[in-house]
Amino acid sequence: MTRFSGFAAFGLLLFQSLVTASPRPCLDGLCSVTRLNITSQQVARELGPLLSRNSSIFGPDDPRFASTTARYQQYQPPTIKMVVQPGCEADIPKIVKYSNANSIPFLTVNRAHGLTATLGKFTGMQIDMGMLRDITIQKGGSTAIFQGGAYDGQVIDYLWDKGYVTTTGSCACVGMLGPGLGGGHGRYQGFYGMISDNIVKLNVVLADGQAITVSEKSHPDLLWAMKGAGHNFGIVTSFELKIYPRLVDTWYYKNYLWKQDKLETMFTELNKLHLRANKTRELAVNYGTYGVNASISTTEAVIWWSFTYAGPQKDAQQYFDAFDKIPAEFVEDGNVPYSGIPDATGSGVDQPLCAKGFEHVHSTTYLDVWNVTSQRQIYDLFQQKITQQPLVAGSIIMLEDYSTIGVKAVDPKTSAFPWRERNLMTFVSPVLPVRFQADIFFISSVHAVNFPPNSSLDAFAAEWAKETLDLFNKGSGIPPSTYVNYAAGNEPIEQMYGTEPWRLQKLRSLKAQYDPSGRFNYYNPITPAKY
Repeated sequence: MTRFSGFAAFGLLLFQSLVTASPRPCLDGLCSVTRLNITSQQVARELGPLLSRNSSIFGPDDPRFASTTARYQQYQPPTIKMVVQPGCEADIPKIVKYSNANSIPFLTVNRAHGLTATLGKFTGMQIDMGMLRDITIQKGGSTAIFQGGAYDGQVIDYLWDKGYVTTTGSCACVGMLGPGLGGGHGRYQGFYGMISDNIVKLNVVLADGQAITVSEKSHPDLLWAMKGAGHNFGIVTSFELKIYPRLVDTWYYKNYLWKQDKLETMFTELNKLHLRANKTRELAVNYGTYGVNASISTTEAVIWWSFTYAGPQKDAQQYFDAFDKIPAEFVEDGNVPYSGIPDATGSGVDQPLCAKGFEHVHSTTYLDVWNVTSQRQIYDLFQQKITQQPLVAGSIIMLEDYSTIGVKAVDPKTSAFPWRERNLMTFVSPVLPVRFQADIFFISSVHAVNFPPNSSLDAFAAEWAKETLDLFNKGSGIPPSTYVNYAAGNEPIEQMYGTEPWRLQKLRSLKAQYDPSGRFNYYNPITPAKY
């Protein structure tokens, strides 16, 4: 009887919504009519009674709104009109159906660390997953079920205390599913592959509000797509992921700070280490930044570099002897539980790297090796730009090299993630005073121009990000490619989702099947959003 009453109430609500709709353009262009000026109070009155007791609906006049909608990326952010916090997974299909009936675009948010400027095209309702963070280790201890709001630091701490580990991103403040649906690089990928490689099952709400289970036995085609392009297809309310016994009690970390005159020597040694580390999964990641450290100099950028090893110092030291010979301004190291590694290496929940409220005008690419000549050009350009415009002196260039053994062991045809053969990553981010956050993986570079919101600096930052990316790509010797979770949003689709024609054809076919109206077109969409 209860179920029938709930269904009938929803049907009546849907009828009333359509009757009171006004014939104005839709907020997202996906229907002929919309309740264009619907308020959060109206939504609370209509949708609220259908949701669980712990759910919440509020708008900008609520004291919770500012903190709930605060974002890591303030460059071209989404416009949030109201927030709905589901109290249980069963609320989410109801929220989606209500939103569809009233033509209210919706955007699902966990920890609000999305970087891409495509999110700036969104205006509508934020579905906030912050109350859905339960973790349940399954009988036998080979998998665990995580709700959609679980985040990296929470997962790392919980599993470590229980004697387990799993594949997460490297930054403790970031949600699990944000990186995971785009592949998900992290410190354990040398052992077990990326986050997406370990997905067993996803509980997904589709664009029409239908709740389905996605696995090898149920919708296997969608499972393939969501392991690398998942942001395009649905809301994951919970997921089952493989977990593993922790193999060591401590990890060893070592952080160095060098002046720029050590750049050529350092990158020459890093290239040697990269070749050696290809056979050593315990050397999980090394990464670093160009940036200003006021304790060394307020005007000249320095090089900070961090290494982490899955095991004790006595086993790790052989890899660091060459770097110990390079005179450093500062060195720190230690043996800590894995749960302490984020804080020890600058990516903890409460560290500056995770700070919200700043613009990050950025560019990024994968690499195969560190081109020493290019690195000198990129550093010199960095120094030139922060001298020219001191307001962006908080910018960084992030350079990352993860172990790729576990990633390359997976057949590339088994998931939508297209870049298993890439080795390094870069992140270029010009910004006002703040240090940039990024999840670390194989050789990758990210340039982030970081600054408090200031539109007068946007053009300067964008030009710098592009110039740096051009230098990376010129020196790489490989076609440009982009980790979708680091994408700026202006890259060609092929650069994010792969150049193999069969990949894009399959993704577009599945997009047409599961999200024909483009409800999930706000995060680096496979197909252009309809506006």
